[in-house]
Amino acid sequence: MTTIAFIGLGNMGLPMAKNLLGAGHAVRGFDLSSESLEKLTAAGGTAAASAAEAVSGAEVVVTMLPAGKHVRAVYEESVFPNAAPGTFFIDCSTIDVDTSRAVAADAAAKGFPMLDAPVSGGTGGAEAGTLTFMVGGDDAAFERASPFLNVMGATIVHAGGSGSGQAAKICNNMVLGISMIAVSEAFALADKLGLDRQKLFDISSKSSGQCWAMTSYCPVPGPVPTSPANREYQAGFSAAMMLKDLDLAQQAAESAKATTPMGKKAAEFYGNFVSEGNGALDFSAVFKKLRGN
Repeated sequence: MTTIAFIGLGNMGLPMAKNLLGAGHAVRGFDLSSESLEKLTAAGGTAAASAAEAVSGAEVVVTMLPAGKHVRAVYEESVFPNAAPGTFFIDCSTIDVDTSRAVAADAAAKGFPMLDAPVSGGTGGAEAGTLTFMVGGDDAAFERASPFLNVMGATIVHAGGSGSGQAAKICNNMVLGISMIAVSEAFALADKLGLDRQKLFDISSKSSGQCWAMTSYCPVPGPVPTSPANREYQAGFSAAMMLKDLDLAQQAAESAKATTPMGKKAAEFYGNFVSEGNGALDFSAVFKKLRGN
């Protein structure tokens, strides 16, 4: 049994923490939401009054926070000052690459091993323990983290040095954001042309139009029963979160002087979609905008 501090018990963090509890670890959690803390306690965890209290005495610290500024603040103000020597840090937040590398460098300078390990798989994957982890950091830290990551995920990929996990996540989600728009456009066009949605799915899912946005997360009701389109686009991964990742990709592209014209267009499209009040819907709900309803 390992004592784990888990900071950030939102839609993703709470089920991840529960899976660690299920594996027999002692989890002390902190979140600004009292409701999340109550749910952790009900699952057998311990609620901490602050991030500092959660970290004190922990062997491993896992963070799942909204943005780079939150990660930097939590580590500088609560984690570094209260962590015992040798405490191991795993940041599962999706943040900008520059901040991720800067915080990891600060940790290394203080003698703490640290990984960036953002995830893919949505709330369903977090609950089922089938997330994909994209991990950045050195080999020794990756090996040390594997037993914990394997409890929370099914696919664990060591992407490279510090920041590589974040780089992989934003590149992957840029592909996803672009492809979801393309698939939604195809179904919207098919509707206008009188082509049955199931027929388009049967063809594209087995031919050159095949992609994850088509076959696993189809944006129209019917063809894929588990997709959010069949539950009124209740979010598995919200449009606001997709916009966040696309914006991170554009920040990284600007920093690296990379050319990403379709990524830029996708960020603009989701920006408009979210500004129209759709941020809480699943990101596949862009079909509704393209269809005109």
